Amino acid sequence: MANNPEHYYVPEKSRMPVLMALAMATTGAGAALYLNTLGSEDPSAWLLILGVLGIIFVMVSWFNVVIQENHAELANAQVKQSFVMGMAWFIFSEVMFFFAFFFALFYIRLFSVDWLGNEGSKPGHDLLWPGFVSEWPLMQNPDPEAFPGPAETIPWYGIPTVNTLLLLSSSWTIHVAHQKLMEDKRKDFQNWMALTLGLGVIFLILQGYEYVHAYTDLGLTLKSGIYGTTFFLLTGFHGLHVTIGAIMLTIVLLRGYAGHFTPTDHFGLQAASWYWHFVDVVWLFLYLVVYIL
Repeated sequence: MANNPEHYYVPEKSRMPVLMALAMATTGAGAALYLNTLGSEDPSAWLLILGVLGIIFVMVSWFNVVIQENHAELANAQVKQSFVMGMAWFIFSEVMFFFAFFFALFYIRLFSVDWLGNEGSKPGHDLLWPGFVSEWPLMQNPDPEAFPGPAETIPWYGIPTVNTLLLLSSSWTIHVAHQKLMEDKRKDFQNWMALTLGLGVIFLILQGYEYVHAYTDLGLTLKSGIYGTTFFLLTGFHGLHVTIGAIMLTIVLLRGYAGHFTPTDHFGLQAASWYWHFVDVVWLFLYLVVYIL
């Protein structure tokens, strides 16, 4: 039935969607409680850890079932098309996710800062922030004793530029890996995938070093005002997505070593490649609006 284009394979009943919903609800509740009790001895952190572990368990179990079904040739052309559509909608949802944060940054820079500076007819700093200077990035806060502003900003050259080159290079290397698999050159495919993963890991290491430098040397923290908040919000969520992408690349690489992909059947690689290209494009926008402009 799987090879008959007139039929659509319907998987057996599964508890995975219900378990995933429970794990995500646990993660959300744990994260909310942890952020509201940060610094106390409240055990909410364990609830967050339990939720994250639950998500990982369900993902591993669920993907394992899908891989086994594909190897059993149960997934016909219609099922594989549903995989493509599902991944496309997932990436679209991620685009909207980052759009919200970029829009928040643009709103702050283009409207809120000017209004506080009494630009136009809007009431501004005379009531809200005496002595406010309309400039970006904001280096001072209304209460500098409680919330001191950053001493310096992170320049666009240095680590940000190196990370940009790393991600751009990784987009090229994963494309080459895909081409090598299409040519059935498995060893070359594995090597290029390993190189792509290595570039992603180096990116994360450098970003971690940048965060440590910002906190310890520059005074740039989540409590250093709107600039610090937007900086870590955008770059932090992007770093999380790079981590997710690196996990996907690791799984693809391990599956490649296990001989799971063929030149005509390798959607797992394609999905990871699409996601990785998306992460790279988001970084280009981040590099421009956060570090340069």
